[in-house]
Amino acid sequence: MVKINLALQGGGAHGAFTWGVLDRLLEEDDIEVAAISGTSAGALNGAALKSGWLTGGREGARENLDWLWTQVAKLDDLALPRWMQAWMPEPAIVSKSIEFSPAYMLGDTLGRMLSPYAWGPLYENPLEKIVDQFDFGRVCAREGPELFVCATQVRDGKVSIFSGDAITTKSILASACLPTLFQAVEVEDPRTGTVEAFWDGGYTGNPALFPLFDPKLPDDVLIVNINPLERDSVPVMPNEIQNRINEISFNSSLLRELRAIEFVQRLLAEGSIKKGAMKNVRVHMVADDALMNDLSVATKLIAVPAVIARLKDAGRRAAGDFLAHHHKDLGKRQTVDLTKMFG
Repeated sequence: MVKINLALQGGGAHGAFTWGVLDRLLEEDDIEVAAISGTSAGALNGAALKSGWLTGGREGARENLDWLWTQVAKLDDLALPRWMQAWMPEPAIVSKSIEFSPAYMLGDTLGRMLSPYAWGPLYENPLEKIVDQFDFGRVCAREGPELFVCATQVRDGKVSIFSGDAITTKSILASACLPTLFQAVEVEDPRTGTVEAFWDGGYTGNPALFPLFDPKLPDDVLIVNINPLERDSVPVMPNEIQNRINEISFNSSLLRELRAIEFVQRLLAEGSIKKGAMKNVRVHMVADDALMNDLSVATKLIAVPAVIARLKDAGRRAAGDFLAHHHKDLGKRQTVDLTKMFG
């Protein structure tokens, strides 16, 4: 049995890709999840996995993830046979169709002009009804994988990590609070014990890796990456520019932590610091940058059942490919070349 930690990125409805990755990993009886660090959609996936795991083991976790994403998009068409799904438009076509539709463009424009506070008593967070249904007795339990939820404190801009009993509906909503769409979520800050306003955790940790550096946790960290690290073409349209700005912003904290890991690995290899003085983290990553390059912010914000079904399938394929090539490496060696990444 090999134990690993999971680091789950946020990315709105694109978190369905992570659903597929987790669904495939849970089929492996010899892989055990020891801890999960999640941000935004990653926090929802992590909470669903842990709660389901404590209810019914691996199958319970898979069933709870299915329930979560059915709630997110009312995925009635997931029951369609594969031959019918094959006739559905490609996710890239759906994404572009939404992005350039008059209704979406009007909504995007209004979103840049109006504050979410302008709605007054009409305001509601659509995720709250879903998150409220989580079994927090299991989400916060000492048993099962440790769960860490990342959010950004508005006042000082620092990262806050919620764990144990501090994980509530509000802390998960805080982790997924895009400030142009949702009002800041007020919840007790685990760092200070005072009630603070929070925005999306992606600004400071997408996901936060440092909670997984605890000596009692395994050395292997598997990152499920949603936001593409690279794009070959330079964005020229206003929507493309804004989308890439958001991707770079939401990847910056992850890249900083990966660079720090690479630095520590180098010091350990050179003998500059004694072995055991700092944790020698082994980094792995599952991603599908080609698919994510074809999508846009439109399908992050609007949960289209057909796209979510394709994202789940893509996540399962990506996880299957990773396991086919690197299952034997888990617990033994790192599979991400951090030296090349930052060379």
